[in-house]
Amino acid sequence: MLLSPPSPELGLVCITASNQVRFRALTRKRLLQFSVSEQETALRQLYRENVQRLAAAVDFCHQHGIRLYRLSSALFPFADEPVGAAILKEFAAEMQQLGQRAATLGIRLVLHPDQFVVLSSDRPEVIANSIKILTLHALTFDLLGLPRSPWALMNIHGGKGDRAERLVQVIRDLPDGIRQRLTLENDEYTYSSSEILAVCRAAGVPMVFDAHHHLIHEQLDSYDDPSIGSMVQAARTTWPIPDWQVVHISNGKDALRDPHHSDYITRMPSSYRTVPWIEVEARMKEDAIAQLRQEWLAPHLPCLESYAQK
Repeated sequence: MLLSPPSPELGLVCITASNQVRFRALTRKRLLQFSVSEQETALRQLYRENVQRLAAAVDFCHQHGIRLYRLSSALFPFADEPVGAAILKEFAAEMQQLGQRAATLGIRLVLHPDQFVVLSSDRPEVIANSIKILTLHALTFDLLGLPRSPWALMNIHGGKGDRAERLVQVIRDLPDGIRQRLTLENDEYTYSSSEILAVCRAAGVPMVFDAHHHLIHEQLDSYDDPSIGSMVQAARTTWPIPDWQVVHISNGKDALRDPHHSDYITRMPSSYRTVPWIEVEARMKEDAIAQLRQEWLAPHLPCLESYAQK
């Protein structure tokens, strides 16, 4: 397991702007049109192809010098059901080799489960389904041979508001394969940075700070507002190894506080220069990373906040 590099590493999220990294999908409606044996065949073919495409994604990251990659949460649909999980385990050898290759290449693999994961719900069935989904992701990470630590993080939002105590208790009771990888992220409307920080400290899990969510929630006018730098440092204290800290960056599509993601990142917090790992949530994916490398990481150029205002 590698520690962080001396300057921020910029991470790719799920797919590429080009067609080089794509994954197959299968809807429940279509799957249920098949017989049971046909369903198994369809899932087996889909899983096999997505394992191969994940291997291609790792190769793409290596070729482009990207050391942080967020897996799609939809890689193995229906593997949260017993039949799907059993089929997924058939690919244990291939996945073990893939995880080892990523580790050898120094590529960190992480995940952001979908919006249906709500551990703070007041409905027990929603919490149960959320744990079921997280169990699948933990199985995927185990099959890849990823460590049970936030190095291989599974990042979620706080979910339902005014349920911090419930959220903390549910997290404490999670199986090790989930809890030891879990991180929490602040959002635009429900859990502020300070609120999710308190939950993380109480539950003993790291915080993934998102500057754009913070800017929207606090109605800020700049990514260099002092509160952003303060939250970067506060979130860093929740990581068992500070050099593992991950943050997110996105910009608004049509306005500064627009929650929809822009194609490129044209404004960057100056405080992010000291952060080891940054997931780039921009629509142009690898092209946005390339632009950030040229215009933000290059030491002879000003930071993007100043660059964008010229």
